[in-house]
Amino acid sequence: MTILKSSRHQKIIGDFGEHLIANWLSRSGFEIVLVDHTGIDIVAYHSTLKRRIGVTVKSRTRNEGTEENNVIIFSDQHNRQKVIDACGAFGCEPWIGIYVEMLDSAELYLLSLDHFDTAYHSEKERSSASWNMRERDKKRYSDDPEVKRIKISFAGENWNWE
Repeated sequence: MTILKSSRHQKIIGDFGEHLIANWLSRSGFEIVLVDHTGIDIVAYHSTLKRRIGVTVKSRTRNEGTEENNVIIFSDQHNRQKVIDACGAFGCEPWIGIYVEMLDSAELYLLSLDHFDTAYHSEKERSSASWNMRERDKKRYSDDPEVKRIKISFAGENWNWE
């Protein structure tokens, strides 16, 4: 079985990923603003922690057989710099949110750009960057306390349109 994507699916999944991350940040005590700004999608502030983060969100849908495909975070140095510049304008730390859904499950990851660079991205690859989705990589993320992670299971009932 495959996911049949509508002509607007990329926009819908992008908005959904942003709202899902905003929801979980809100549930964690952050005040949230969704922003339409080049580089970041969410600005979140936690008054108790005195912490402000700016999140760029990457959302993808994967059909069977493509679940382990990487998610491109930055296609080039310019895209990375847009995140850093936007966070500078809003006075926040740059963070990355990744939402990947498959047929019957989804995974959401949230981590700082600094931690991404330190733990998951080598200096020589800084011009472009991707988030690996192989099983061994997901195990590493789940063992890393600096990577916030949520797993979602979908159990569709009577949702067959054929």
